[in-house]
Amino acid sequence: MTVAQTTNITPGDNLVAEGIPPIPESLAQTVDRYTQFRSAGFVSWHPERREALIVTRFGDAPQIHRVAFPLGSRQQMTFFTEPVFRASYQPTKGDYFVFSKDTGGNEFSQNYRYDFATGDITLLTDGKSKNSGGVWSNQGDRMIYTSTRRTGKDTDFYTINPTDPKSDRLLAEVEGGGWGGLNWSPDDKQLLVIEYVSINESYLWLFDTTSGEKKLLTPKGEKDKVSYQGGVFSKDGKGLYVITDRESEFQRLAYIDLATFKHTYLSTQIPWDVEDFDLSHDGKQLAFVTNEDGISVLHLLDTATNQEKALPKLPIGQVSGIIWHRNNQDLGFTLVSSRSTADVYSLNTVTNKIDRWTESETGGLNTANFSEAELVRWKSFDDRTISGFLYRPPAKFTGKRPVIINIHGGPEGQSRPSFLGRINYYLNELGVAVIFPNVRGSTGYGKTFLKLDNGYLREDSVKDIGALLDWIATQPGLDKDRVLVTGGSYGGYMSLAVATNYSDRIRAAINIVGISNFVSFLERTEGYRRDLRRVEYGDERDPKMREFLLKISPLNNAERIKKPLFVIHGKNDPRVPLNEAEQIVKTVRKNNVPVWYLMATDEGHGFSKKRNIDFQFYSTIMFIKETLLK
Repeated sequence: MTVAQTTNITPGDNLVAEGIPPIPESLAQTVDRYTQFRSAGFVSWHPERREALIVTRFGDAPQIHRVAFPLGSRQQMTFFTEPVFRASYQPTKGDYFVFSKDTGGNEFSQNYRYDFATGDITLLTDGKSKNSGGVWSNQGDRMIYTSTRRTGKDTDFYTINPTDPKSDRLLAEVEGGGWGGLNWSPDDKQLLVIEYVSINESYLWLFDTTSGEKKLLTPKGEKDKVSYQGGVFSKDGKGLYVITDRESEFQRLAYIDLATFKHTYLSTQIPWDVEDFDLSHDGKQLAFVTNEDGISVLHLLDTATNQEKALPKLPIGQVSGIIWHRNNQDLGFTLVSSRSTADVYSLNTVTNKIDRWTESETGGLNTANFSEAELVRWKSFDDRTISGFLYRPPAKFTGKRPVIINIHGGPEGQSRPSFLGRINYYLNELGVAVIFPNVRGSTGYGKTFLKLDNGYLREDSVKDIGALLDWIATQPGLDKDRVLVTGGSYGGYMSLAVATNYSDRIRAAINIVGISNFVSFLERTEGYRRDLRRVEYGDERDPKMREFLLKISPLNNAERIKKPLFVIHGKNDPRVPLNEAEQIVKTVRKNNVPVWYLMATDEGHGFSKKRNIDFQFYSTIMFIKETLLK
């Protein structure tokens, strides 16, 4: 009698897998359809023709594709082992495009030129430093981008004619890692620049595009910090359209008169953040997106009257990447919802006709039956209301359901209704409910809420999860005795913090690229990020703050982690260095607590290559079955 042999999946040479039991190949076959979701994002309009560049994945990593008309074939233009997410057509003729990519997730992006006539690809940057994608001049003969090549941490400004790499030159030196170009003036003589200090504080500058001479537009040293989140010149060059929280709890759309610096607010009637906008090339229409309780709403403003125009209603979800075509009629964007993976659309603002440009595959699954987000609220320790989105498994699963709490990163982030991709497997096939909380410090709820976790208030956000555990216990359909907490980046810290503070109330924790010790994190994160993170978390060089950060760090409370832990990280992570994962794994293992560890040598701050994402998915399913479902 022959005994059937079980074939297991062998992790690639690029993966380090410790403590993870053998994964049977049958599991991969069972979940395969949930790994086949594709998505597409809008990238750039051709300046003369009604065609677009999009980003989507057919192989292992997302690449740039060209689509000639709505629902046309996706013609792949770049073929790299590394993902390519950003690209832009030369803005007057469109005979080439410039794109960016890094290596192994290290985020040290380089810029390249792709020529349509030959298919040739030319490196435009130094090949070593971190570079931004760049902002085109209106004439299309120059780009200005930022690079850390001088010091490794300061994002200086460089100018280049992309057709001649030798034209690359330093335009202006700056101090700090938060600088970026926004928009050229109509005469191409000035560049609008943002200096980002924190989510609550940023400043606008004008740079001379020839000399690099700079002029501060927004005053420094004021009592109330002000945030600017973007800006473009008006068509006549006399003013700026910006997003700002000046004199407001929320981010509003505003017009700034450059002669008087008077702010005219254009979206005050909407008590939510404006999160994205774009001005048509003729300057007559301003499209903008508001974030209303996590749901995107698209608006269109007539700049002559400052009155809104009626638009067709879009599905409930998230709208991003809005870009006007030079024909001043077509507005391109990406749309994603709970039941539809991200795809590319355009809206003709004359006819109000919506065209779909891509229809991404969903592994043959009928997504119309997928769970939709349910907005839930609970009271925290200080009587403040916290909210989140709950996804329930199908009705075929009866009785109290186990729960996964999935905490977003940032911390300046926000969980919003979206397509859950692989997570739908936990709902549809394992019967697990999933909650995405927006603890204090999340964006989208006003700047007061945003500041509630800063500095010495850090653990108040952890208490919000403690209050969520209390809320779960009151829900008849949820099982308070079967809860797993997970999160990525700052959400990884949160999952570790929950594991140390509420270990007796959870079954397990998954930490993805998370912070385990705030001091070692701040000392080792890349130089161009360090000061930006100190504003949020506190300055570890201050003795009192250092003592506090060490006190609350999960690494120094690891003896309180009593439940199984799964740690996932990329070796090349520039944001949260690999050391953060290695030290928590080593310490918790000393306490004889089961620890699973997965590290990819070719990834950074989260996995981006399909084969790695798939292995992470298989391992996570095994971990959930082992810890949550038994």
